[in-house]
Amino acid sequence: MATEEANKSPDLDALFAQLVEPFDPSEIKWRVTHSTQDGKRGAVIAFADPRAYTDRLNQIFTPTGWTRSYDVNTVSAVSRMKRDKVIQTGKVLLTCTLTIRGLGCHTGSGEEWADEQNAMTSAEAQAFKRSCTCFGLGRYLYNFAEMWVPLNEHRQPLQIPTLPQWALPKGSATVGKNNLATGPRPPVVQRGPIDQKTTAKIDGFRRILGDPIYGEILWRIAHARRANAIPNAQLKINVLDAMERATRGIHKANSLAEEVGDTSFVLVLERLQIRSMTTIRNLQALRRLVAELEMLAGRQAA
Repeated sequence: MATEEANKSPDLDALFAQLVEPFDPSEIKWRVTHSTQDGKRGAVIAFADPRAYTDRLNQIFTPTGWTRSYDVNTVSAVSRMKRDKVIQTGKVLLTCTLTIRGLGCHTGSGEEWADEQNAMTSAEAQAFKRSCTCFGLGRYLYNFAEMWVPLNEHRQPLQIPTLPQWALPKGSATVGKNNLATGPRPPVVQRGPIDQKTTAKIDGFRRILGDPIYGEILWRIAHARRANAIPNAQLKINVLDAMERATRGIHKANSLAEEVGDTSFVLVLERLQIRSMTTIRNLQALRRLVAELEMLAGRQAA
């Protein structure tokens, strides 16, 4: 709980005002929680990546002005339904203690099924963000009413809800300035009309290309980590074109794999240290894979 020293600080109101300030819209993501039976519409909730919380704490207090610690516990021999089957699993339980110098400390808890991928990371992020909300940081995200949006065939939003005025930062005086905690901010990019259908199309390529190549294209062309953070329509089109070109490379590799046969294809993947078609580490590795498969297919044809 917060210490009495915090109540005596003359700068308390100013600090809390900075903590409760909404995140930049580019930091906001949307998760589908449930959908209609036909899968055409879904309810979405807004959330922010833990890095947004860390950046805000660093900006206000510097990296040496706050700390966090975790207490980890597990529960085993728990049954649950997964993909219409009953499985035996467990749970990862975390408690995060966030301490801010001069303000005190608060705790938050997080949990995740042990059989889920990155269970520890998910529970850790949940616990950390919940401890932050005790200080007001990110608390406004809990105030959103349920919002429904159309979904594509991959159960992803075709359009992103518009943030209300109260969920936007009050000013942008810090844009373009340096911060000792986070380093220089990126230059301001011209923003323009955003086509949410294009955003949804770009998101749809993640499943085809895999996270490494998907992320590489986003960063190289738009200097963005997420499709909804691309600042204008032209950059979205450029990203979409690059995604389509990379997808043609994936399709070509799959087609060549059928020509050379499973055994030869697996040998090529092992030689290039590629575990699967969705974990190809970058575009260069994809081009090399296609080139080797073309060479192999040519030799077999001869």
